[in-house]
Amino acid sequence: MTRSELVARIAKLNPSLLQNDAENVVETIFETIKKSLKEGNRVELRGFGVFSVRQRKARQGRNPRTGEEV
Repeated sequence: MTRSELVARIAKLNPSLLQNDAENVVETIFETIKKSLKEGNRVELRGFGVFSVRQRKARQGRNPRTGEEV
């Protein structure tokens, strides 16, 4: 589901909300999640999933087409 599909679904399920209001709701939710993750917090959406930021060591990657190291 894309962001625009999510906005459309919220607007459809809540006829009292204007399309613009549904967009603001979705944007606010995503911005809040991003802010929380940037602060190092864990975000749990019950019935959906848990999001957290993990620090990993740098590693050499490879281009799958050429095998060249990146």
